[in-house]
Amino acid sequence: MNHYSTGGRKDKTPNKPVASKVKREKAVRTNKSKKEKIILIMNEQNGFHELFELMVDKGASDLHLWVPSPPVLRINGVLTPLNELPPVTPEYVETVFDHIATPEQKSTFLEELELDFAYSVPGLARLRVSVLRQRGTTSLAFRLVPFEVPSIDDLGLPQICKKLALKPRGLILVTGPTGCGKSATLAAMINHLNENDARTIITIEDPIEYLYTNKRCLIAQRDLGDDTKSFANALVHALRHDPDVIVIGEMRDVDTMSTAIAAAETGHLVLGTLHTVDTIQSIHRIIDMFPHAQQKQIIIQLSQVVEAILSQTLLPRIGGGRIAAFEVMITNSAIRELIREERVFELTRNMEFSTEEEGMHTLDQALVDLVRNGMVSKEDAMMKSNNPARLNQLLPSQSEASSFQTLDEAETLHNRA
Repeated sequence: MNHYSTGGRKDKTPNKPVASKVKREKAVRTNKSKKEKIILIMNEQNGFHELFELMVDKGASDLHLWVPSPPVLRINGVLTPLNELPPVTPEYVETVFDHIATPEQKSTFLEELELDFAYSVPGLARLRVSVLRQRGTTSLAFRLVPFEVPSIDDLGLPQICKKLALKPRGLILVTGPTGCGKSATLAAMINHLNENDARTIITIEDPIEYLYTNKRCLIAQRDLGDDTKSFANALVHALRHDPDVIVIGEMRDVDTMSTAIAAAETGHLVLGTLHTVDTIQSIHRIIDMFPHAQQKQIIIQLSQVVEAILSQTLLPRIGGGRIAAFEVMITNSAIRELIREERVFELTRNMEFSTEEEGMHTLDQALVDLVRNGMVSKEDAMMKSNNPARLNQLLPSQSEASSFQTLDEAETLHNRA
């Protein structure tokens, strides 16, 4: 299953009109009875697992319980209100939270007024839960996390990710906006490492999402809140626990970033995420975390330890579902020199004209490939581009599109113009 490509599966079995009619009628009765049950439990302010079942049945990535709206699902990136269900009441949200949270988590929420944690429904799903207060009421957002850890091939990640996951040392960043699948990408890379090499891995997450089973690697997963108080402290103590690989769920502050760079300098492989949209923004974000007096030194350190930056985004797929586009920067001597000399603005050009063996490409190049292959519309690609003017130059016209088959040919044509 491609977790980033969620289009429907076509049934290849011959049509059987009578059987199909019976099957449809049974499905209608089942769905009707399930909705009636959900309405009943919401009106009685008890029960909630049926909503999670509905979430899984409809292939939703998220479920929102916000007063006073009805439950809302996010399906293929689109918010879908369940208008046939009653509006969510404050009492119902409090009942759900009371059932899924531990006493310690409830205490933390009362103190902080916001909380992130994981919740499992045996045999159904694992969920990342976000709780916050808004206009005097509690709101719940659930993100579905598959029980099975995805593979790089499952997600359709660039094949260079397999090589990156086996790097002996350095800093690898996975970046992108919220909800674009950064956690799944990291999980797939860890899974590949777990299957192909023997190392100790320590993850620091908020909260723990995918659960790993030791294969060739020895993996410890630490949850922010339950197992540690901060990313920065957890990272410092992880370095004393004989790790080969450290995975940081999110690099939020200067202490975490500083320690991560130091860990990469001392021979560890460090993987982490940032909420940035491309390579250039990611490098600027890292540098800008530090006081001005330290920035020159950080630039030098970063140029030495960064191995790759993968930036990703999700687009609506023609025909249904979503598909991911990736920008990939792999450091070489030229890239390191550009970072060290603070000529980061030249990285895009360097990536555009890298060789196929290096595995680099810009987001716009990835978007051109998706449009050319009929997987996404030009309009959606333009919306996701960080440089729509440049993307418009790279995109072929209808007459040109039929005359070449590769992006390299498209760029050659453009450069001649």
